[in-house]
Amino acid sequence: MKRARGFSLLEILVAFAIAAIALGLLYQVTGNNTRQAGGLGQHERAMLLAESLLAAHQAVPAQGLNESAQAAGFSWQVASRPYPTPANSAPQAARLHEVLVSVHWLDGAAERSFDLATLRPERPAPPGGVVQ
Repeated sequence: MKRARGFSLLEILVAFAIAAIALGLLYQVTGNNTRQAGGLGQHERAMLLAESLLAAHQAVPAQGLNESAQAAGFSWQVASRPYPTPANSAPQAARLHEVLVSVHWLDGAAERSFDLATLRPERPAPPGGVVQ
C-alpha cells in the first residue's frame, strides 16, 4: 500500500477560508485603529482649547462669566456660577466661582464634547471702584 502525500482539496479550502476570515478581521481592526487615532487627535485639540480657556480666566468677575464662540471646527462655552462655601459669610473671605468650559465638535456625523470644571476666586473690586 502506498501512503497518500499532500493535502486534500477539502483541507486546502478550509485553510483558505480560515485565512480569509483572519485577514478580514485584521483589516477591520486596522481600520478601526485608524479612525480612533483621528478621533483622539480631535479630542486632544479640544482638551488643549479647554485648558487654554481656563488659563485665560484666573479670576472671575463678580457678575460671573458667560462666553461662547466658534473657531476651527470647535464651538465652546465658558460659564461660571457662585460656589457656596461656609467662608462666604465672612466679608474678608475670597468668594469662589465654579467655572465650566465645554467644547463641542463634530466627528463625522456624531457630536462629541469635552468638559472641564474648576474653582476660581472672584476678582476683588479695586478700592472705591467697580470690577469690569
